[in-house]
Amino acid sequence: MKVQVRNLDKVSILDCSGDVDLYSSPRLRESLLAEIRPGGPSVLVSMSGVAYIDSSGIATLVEGLQLSRQTQTRFGLFGLRPNARSVLELARLHKVFAIFENETEAVENIGSTSSGI
Repeated sequence: MKVQVRNLDKVSILDCSGDVDLYSSPRLRESLLAEIRPGGPSVLVSMSGVAYIDSSGIATLVEGLQLSRQTQTRFGLFGLRPNARSVLELARLHKVFAIFENETEAVENIGSTSSGI
């Protein structure tokens, strides 16, 4: 798995590619913990390059969500492929995360008060 961070205005975008599993989820966790901080930018995770995510990857995203709530940082996911989306839906986490179809929609909405964190 590869994670690249890029900044767009006041939003950090984590572009993920590869499988998010027990082996690779610590890399995602490290990137999330580096970006989610008090007074920091909003954080979006691009999942368009992720074909597979297991429970450890889901746990990492939940940890990022919890930290974002503690630090009052906007947090969201976008570009979920069918397999990743179905895993979130099975765990009923699609109701907890702010999920957007694409980057444009995510960037436009992540700053609004109605999009959730």
